[in-house]
Amino acid sequence: MDKKSVSFFAVGLVTGLIVAVSGFTLYVRNLDFSGSDKIVLKLAHGLDPSHPVHKGMLYMAEQFEKKSGGRATIQVISGGVLGSERDNIEQLQKGSLAMTKVSAAAMEIFIPEMAVFGLPYIFRDHDHFWGVLNSPVGRELLTMGNEAGLRGLCYYDSGSRNFYTTQKPILSPDDLRGLKIRVMESRTAMDMIRVMGGEPTPISWGELYTSLQQGVIDGAENNPPSFYTSRHYEVCKYFSMDEHTRIPDVLLINADVWESLPPEVQRWLQEAADESSVYQRKLWAIETEKALEEVQKRGVEVSYPDLKPFVEKVQPLIQRYNDTPVGEFVKRIQETQ
Repeated sequence: MDKKSVSFFAVGLVTGLIVAVSGFTLYVRNLDFSGSDKIVLKLAHGLDPSHPVHKGMLYMAEQFEKKSGGRATIQVISGGVLGSERDNIEQLQKGSLAMTKVSAAAMEIFIPEMAVFGLPYIFRDHDHFWGVLNSPVGRELLTMGNEAGLRGLCYYDSGSRNFYTTQKPILSPDDLRGLKIRVMESRTAMDMIRVMGGEPTPISWGELYTSLQQGVIDGAENNPPSFYTSRHYEVCKYFSMDEHTRIPDVLLINADVWESLPPEVQRWLQEAADESSVYQRKLWAIETEKALEEVQKRGVEVSYPDLKPFVEKVQPLIQRYNDTPVGEFVKRIQETQ
């Protein structure tokens, strides 16, 4: 590193130190960067350490440290030790966290256009989904939270969401008629269930198992690994791979922390994040296959229904967004090859 870059890096480190004094988690040790100076970014999330997304973030931390020659690293704190997803977002905005992971659904509050991920069947398949996320469309959505102090770095795979039920398989939209289906607290998710003929019922994740067991609701919707790890297969013996939505996880960094980093460090971090996204997708594919195998061993009937009737049923919901910012993203997504 030449004298000019060392000097520029020192400016970045001092900025980071000022940010740390203000409460941010970016901090440095020692100011002689030629010696033991180190940038440390704290990343907290609510997932279990065995989760593919957590493993992906650990991989990112390793790559970031390697690229920096040990001069910068990420401290990953899992299991909700620092609070819920909502808590982590608030901590990120206040500056007590540098980074966190959230569902794209949770970003609708800050980036209304992110509601596009909650719309059913706007992606043709898994490959189209990732083609969009890695395109200018996906990158634009990632950076739209900057004004709210939330800069997206990359997406992580959270698979497709599918219906699972206690009494019968969902092989067509008609099978949802009259059923109470648990959904996230999302207007888009509730509208989707209604247009398919079901009765959307927002229930917290922690209360879902008991609600299914006691018959308060008739089913829910999620990805295969979550269905398996939650043990919902113990009360729901029907899992339908209808793949109605694909909602990714988003890795966020506090925008002020990002701006405080010298360009070289920003490049290392972005490269590490992008590489971790690819790594995590491979882990997710393995976990999805494993989950489907394991639940079938435990008596779950896994169905692969014809998707065409589902796609046709939700078109009125998609059309509601015509001539809106979300509708413009739908159009761009569908035009992406």
